[in-house]
Amino acid sequence: MDTLDEYRGLDEYRGIVRKVIKEYSEIPYSYGNIQSQTVFDTEADHYLLVIAGREGVRRVHGCLVHIDIIGDKVWIQRDGTEDGIATELLRAGVPKDRIVLGFRSPEMRKQTEFATE
Repeated sequence: MDTLDEYRGLDEYRGIVRKVIKEYSEIPYSYGNIQSQTVFDTEADHYLLVIAGREGVRRVHGCLVHIDIIGDKVWIQRDGTEDGIATELLRAGVPKDRIVLGFRSPEMRKQTEFATE
C-alpha cells in the first residue's frame, strides 16, 4: 500500500470512528439527567464518548467508549456499549484485521477474529 492510499484509509477510519461515536452520543438516557459528550482529539487520534450528569443525588461521570488510532489500526481501549462498538465499526466498513480489542489481554486477542496488535 503506498503512502497516499494509507492516508486515505486512515482518514476514512477517522471519519467512521467519529460518526459511530457521534451516533451513540445521540441516544438519550432513559433515567437521570445524564448527557453524552464526544471528545475528539484528531491530532493525536484519540476519540471518546463520556457521560456526565446526575442520577438523583448521585453524580455520574465516566468514559463509555475510548478509541485510539495507532499506526494503521483502530484500537478499542474501552467499550461500555451494549452491543459492542466493534460491531458498529465493522458495519461501517472497518475490516476486522484493522480493529484491535485493546481492552482484552494480548492472549485473549489471539482467540478473536480481530487484529492482535
